[in-house]
Amino acid sequence: MWSFAEKHWAEKIVQLALAEDVGRGDITTTAVIGPDAIARGSIVFREQGVLAGLPVVEMVYGMLDDRVRIVPLRRDGDILLAGESAARVEGPASAILTGERVALNFLQRLSGAATITAELVELVRPYPCQVVDTRKTSPGMRVLEKYAVRVGGGRNHRLGLDDAILIKDNHVIAAGGIAKAVAAARAKAPLTARIEVEAESREQVEEALDAGVDIIMLDNMEVGKMAQMVALINGRALVEASGGITRDNIASVAAAGVDCISVGAITHSSRALDVALDLEVIAKDAE
Repeated sequence: MWSFAEKHWAEKIVQLALAEDVGRGDITTTAVIGPDAIARGSIVFREQGVLAGLPVVEMVYGMLDDRVRIVPLRRDGDILLAGESAARVEGPASAILTGERVALNFLQRLSGAATITAELVELVRPYPCQVVDTRKTSPGMRVLEKYAVRVGGGRNHRLGLDDAILIKDNHVIAAGGIAKAVAAARAKAPLTARIEVEAESREQVEEALDAGVDIIMLDNMEVGKMAQMVALINGRALVEASGGITRDNIASVAAAGVDCISVGAITHSSRALDVALDLEVIAKDAE
């Protein structure tokens, strides 16, 4: 599911979220719920969507109280209908209540990102094209949001600035042109690193091809012009479409022949799904 580094970051994100919400303690739960009360409940989807984030819920409660047991009823990537349960929660009532908001915040947001990703993936299914994410993520949440994209059937673009070379318009301006920027990148990049260049015009596409780049990003191009650029590139580089991608036009963009479509909205503008924890206290005191 996660690499070692991703798991490390996920744990840090959860720790920060718990520190932010719980602070020095849950004074409401401490006042209202006895320390030995045992409860169980269900995590229920109030609307249809793609489940993403159950491992994060388990992480939240594992950090709060390892006596809380999460029993998955479905798996990340499953489509749940309104009213269906994703998991059962059992254990100390106080810990379940204290972790409720943090756990649901992660689950709602990640399921929302997975759901919109799955919708876009389905729209381009007839074409040999992949939906990928961007670095337009919530600060500090990138590892989890990019996980949600994978759960929804999308692919990850670069995780950060340190794992791929993408020469954008301001790099080109600063370097004095695409050819100079690519030459400088190739001189310093690891041997195995691919070089991608953003292009906004035919002239820039031709310059990128002459420089021998591996990937050309067609940025904010009209679909007809995009198709012309795909024909011009003719397999000499992978082609990425980016900018202004919506549900309404993504199929047309895919039909233009690009290899992948990057969509910032699947992380920066995804709507959190309506997910709730329906709790039932079954014993006031532990046996």
